[in-house]
Amino acid sequence: MSAAALSPTQETIILPTHYFYLIASVITEAVGYSALNASAQMTRLWPSLLVVAGFASSFYFLALALKHMPMGITYALASGLGIIVVVLAGLLFFGQRLDLAAIVGLALITAGIIVINSMSDFAVH
Repeated sequence: MSAAALSPTQETIILPTHYFYLIASVITEAVGYSALNASAQMTRLWPSLLVVAGFASSFYFLALALKHMPMGITYALASGLGIIVVVLAGLLFFGQRLDLAAIVGLALITAGIIVINSMSDFAVH
């Protein structure tokens, strides 16, 4: 849909490129951790290669995000989002379960991410 076709009440939300790099870093990190779990302590070739590719890609995308975002905020967001995505992968693909403490902890991480992105002057938007 073109911008001209949008009604006055519709808005297009466009994320800055560095957020796409951050998201790519988080996703490739989660792929690396999931492959690490599937690699049987790095004894299976293909999952082990995916571990290396996932973490290498994650660092590459994180470096791109760091060109435009402060290091502390970038690392906090990547770590928090990474934990959430890896936990979801564990639930969906490896049958792992969460107890109440884990759920509360994930909720606090999510709250922290929301606070950083919506209220911090340190975060880049």
